Amino acid sequence: MRSFSSALSFPLLLRRRLLATAAHFHKPASKMANVSDNSLRESLAEKISTIQTQGNVVRQLKASGAAKPEIETAVQALNALKLERSSIEAQIQAASGDSSASRDAFRQAVVNTLERRLFYIPSFKIYRGVAGLYDYGPPGCAVKSNVLAFWRQHFVLEENMLEVDCPCVTPEVVLKASGHVDKFTDLMVKDEKTGTCYRADHLLKDYCKEKLEKDLSMTAEKAADLKHVLAMLDDLTAEQLGAKIKEYGITAPDTKNPLSDPYPFNLMFQTSIGPSGISPGYMRPETAQGIFVNFKDLYYYNGNKLPFAAAQIGQAFRNEVIAPRQGLLRVREFTLAEIEHFVDPQDKSHPKFSEVANLEFLMFPRELQMSGQSARKLQIGEAVFKGIVNNETLGYFIGRVYLFLTELGIDKQRLRFRQHLANEMAHYAADCWDAEIESSYGWIECVGIADRSAYDLRAHSDKSGVSLVAQEKYSEPREVEKLNVAPVKKELGLAFKGNQKIVVEALEALDEKEAMEMKAALELKGEVEFLVCNLGKTVTIKKSMVSISKEKKKEHQRVFTPSVIEPSFGIGRIIYCLYEHSFYTRPSKTSDEQLNVFRFPPRVAPIKCTVFPLVQNEQYENVAKLISKSLTVAGVSHKIDITGTSIGKRYARTDELGVPFAITVDKTTSVTIRDRDSKNQVRVDVEKVASVVKEVTDGLKTWADILNEYEIHTSESADD
Repeated sequence: MRSFSSALSFPLLLRRRLLATAAHFHKPASKMANVSDNSLRESLAEKISTIQTQGNVVRQLKASGAAKPEIETAVQALNALKLERSSIEAQIQAASGDSSASRDAFRQAVVNTLERRLFYIPSFKIYRGVAGLYDYGPPGCAVKSNVLAFWRQHFVLEENMLEVDCPCVTPEVVLKASGHVDKFTDLMVKDEKTGTCYRADHLLKDYCKEKLEKDLSMTAEKAADLKHVLAMLDDLTAEQLGAKIKEYGITAPDTKNPLSDPYPFNLMFQTSIGPSGISPGYMRPETAQGIFVNFKDLYYYNGNKLPFAAAQIGQAFRNEVIAPRQGLLRVREFTLAEIEHFVDPQDKSHPKFSEVANLEFLMFPRELQMSGQSARKLQIGEAVFKGIVNNETLGYFIGRVYLFLTELGIDKQRLRFRQHLANEMAHYAADCWDAEIESSYGWIECVGIADRSAYDLRAHSDKSGVSLVAQEKYSEPREVEKLNVAPVKKELGLAFKGNQKIVVEALEALDEKEAMEMKAALELKGEVEFLVCNLGKTVTIKKSMVSISKEKKKEHQRVFTPSVIEPSFGIGRIIYCLYEHSFYTRPSKTSDEQLNVFRFPPRVAPIKCTVFPLVQNEQYENVAKLISKSLTVAGVSHKIDITGTSIGKRYARTDELGVPFAITVDKTTSVTIRDRDSKNQVRVDVEKVASVVKEVTDGLKTWADILNEYEIHTSESADD
């Protein structure tokens, strides 16, 4: 019979190497390279030139009939140079990260285990499936449910958030206001013969990465050019992307056919609401818009007080181009958990910031990125104080996201917070950071934490005509000087026609300093050049097109549009990275195979414990059923196994599912509890078993606490 734990679909030799591979993936990325890539490539170029010269020497000696010892000495020198070249090539591979083969082998081991143990399976498998759609099996559902339960506890309960649940089908007008209908696009290219579509930036990114990894003889200048393309990828226009694809001779990956010029493709799934088909809608691409359109009611529910946060967990849909190797990281339907924290734009402090201020973790500010440096450890309090992070509330959520991910089981050394570069940020955003997790695919964006200013509420206010604002009441009336920017729509319409609305919105968004500078310039020159970000160009504004003034008024309250800090979690991506970070192999004592283990923390493990009678025995089975009942009453998920399989194989099966504890019934009055990772066991009375497991899985006690409280049990079966 085939062993449960050895059902990997690649050779035994590769399985034996997985221990070393898995351990390598747990190294901090910063320790994988000691010498810069550029200097190594320069050394390699010099070495190749020297080898060519020495090769010519050998050929000349042979052609001239030189003495055999002289030729042998020259050949030995040539071979020594080749060895040095191989050493430098190995250093370049190490400096650029793990080899492609090692990454692929590790990923394949994880994916094979996940699919075989039904964590997930391709959707509609019997019909050959659909790319980018997956079903979660029983253990996968349990992990996802546990992750979401912890998310609710860590954020919704901790922050007293208002949770909502909005429909997946969204009317077009909502997504028109948010900008998704016009701008939620990717640049695509088509195979000119088959019509197959590809993301243009992904093709260019894959080409650059593969060249950097595999073309070791590339010059330092060429490598620097490719790295620059990777850094600027998000800022390339359709024309620039097309030019680079042609320059590098990139063709369709599957057929090698030529590709079309890049063109925009909207990623939303379109539908119609109602049988008439005249009310267009879309499957929502994110959950945030449901919160924004409900702001007025949520604000009232919260007693008209700021700040407050609303949260939503739900499905989102994006009609992505899916590459075969992207697996669970790029899917068409996925779960998002999003928070919209509404705050006064004049006061973005946070009362609980001190609780996270001393946290230190890897941060990657844009200055380090632009200067070619690596991420470094920073205290979040220091980052906010120095202005690296825009404000306390944004910094608070970065700290809370760090705690959430690391307590979930993400390796601290392979988690970093990367600040968006200027070319990545929306024009309205004040600051934005991504929590990126390193996996076999590289650094993966899993959480976005953005200060979106007041853009979303203003956009929906303008489109709906409903005022989405907050008020601050004054104890006494205040005399204030109000800025009044009044665009003359008729004049702007004549000048800018279809772009009139965009120019009006840009003028109305002027802050006081910008508006007064424009007023002075208009009075002096009669016209002024004005950059309109949404148009991506500068336009000429004449004095007749806008009236700018200041007026003194008495106000009893201040009315303003709140800013929003938005942490957005890709739950599927986090779970996949958790799978990789939790996976390792260990040798079996009974054979030379490797046993697969998921080291899930108890809070996210799909099953908290298993119950095994040591042998098939009616008394032991009755005790096992009694323990199972007490675990059910305590709310502890578990699995009972009364088969006659050896205890060692039963341990191996549950280790592969990531079950943290195994209860073995070997007596009628007491049992043993085994810890998955240490394989240590303690003996516990039957009536106490459920409470002990409950305390550890709920985080009230650690396994170390249990070892101190109960008798340690020694058994060879624990190591089988």
